Amino acid sequence: MNQQSLPGASNALTMGILSVVLTLLCCGPFGIIFTILGLNSAGKAERLYNENPGMYTGYENVKTGRVLSYVGLALSVCYLLFIILYFGAIIALISAGEFNNL
Repeated sequence: MNQQSLPGASNALTMGILSVVLTLLCCGPFGIIFTILGLNSAGKAERLYNENPGMYTGYENVKTGRVLSYVGLALSVCYLLFIILYFGAIIALISAGEFNNL
């Protein structure tokens, strides 16, 4: 039987990698966009694989992409919470009058 690569597996892996890298390097919460795309691609590829598992190769990429997407989601949420706390502390200091003495 001739096996072919699983459609969407490489997309899931790529989006998972992008969600982690972009969250850590520059974009923070914008990594959530790539997380959603990665999980969507992984879900479609997994459904296709479950219909006929003997026909496709590359299911490992789907699992890796899904894990990386979840890691990217966790990092994005932590970064978002940090930003909210950071700006909340600045607003609290301004409203308390701490910066007026500087």
